[in-house]
Amino acid sequence: MSATFSPDMTGRRALVTGGASGIGEVTAKLLNQLGASVVLADLNADALPDAAKRTGALGTVDGNVASAADVDRMVADADAMLGGIDLLFNSAGIGDDLVPVHAQSPERWQHVVDVNLKGTYLMCRAVGRQMVERKLGAIVNVSSIVGIGAFPGRSAYGVAKAGVGHLTKTLACEWGNLGIRVNAIAPAYTRTPMVQSLLDRKIFDPTLIENRTPLGRFAETEEMARAACFLLSDWASYITGVVLPVDGGWSAYGAAGDVVKIRTGDGASAG
Repeated sequence: MSATFSPDMTGRRALVTGGASGIGEVTAKLLNQLGASVVLADLNADALPDAAKRTGALGTVDGNVASAADVDRMVADADAMLGGIDLLFNSAGIGDDLVPVHAQSPERWQHVVDVNLKGTYLMCRAVGRQMVERKLGAIVNVSSIVGIGAFPGRSAYGVAKAGVGHLTKTLACEWGNLGIRVNAIAPAYTRTPMVQSLLDRKIFDPTLIENRTPLGRFAETEEMARAACFLLSDWASYITGVVLPVDGGWSAYGAAGDVVKIRTGDGASAG
């Protein structure tokens, strides 16, 4: 499948967190191909140099998005490299395991929430300060279908990603009259290193996911990158406060049983 959508990002300056792998890396590469100057941020300092080569990034910064001090330093360094930040893509995050609340470690729960939600908040806060001064900017956060519907055993990740969605809407309302747009994508299961690690550990059965998804497959990282770049671009100039499901129809499906049975005529109808 070829993509002909190509908004012009020439002259835009972007900071991408989680940029050393997965959706962050692929989005950074696409932003660069569309003309933007990009700085990658990631906790994995060792992976950043190779990621910069693959994406064409102007530079890199490393640190922990859950640390306010690290975030302020990374944003300051990225700002110095770019000469300002017009675009922020918050892709840094970690997954969780399938553990019911009553058996979950509070420390693990807090760590997942800190990286995914607090990290997004701190990055938006730090970059948002200069966007507010300049009255210009666009931010895309990464929520999840796990933050839209309840997934048993994933309370930490689900709460964090639901919080990202609410934070996105709050910031869109706070900053809209200042010319700053804030949106989020909510990916379904995407073939990223994080999801692959879950598959390798047999945390879930991929066939169950495919059968539950109307499009019948996992997403590719490029599909998430295209959605993110659209929301960051001027083509989305009147879109803000949106949490866009990029999920192959997952959140639209509400019938009992697998979608595949409905498609093939093997499922029962309701109503």
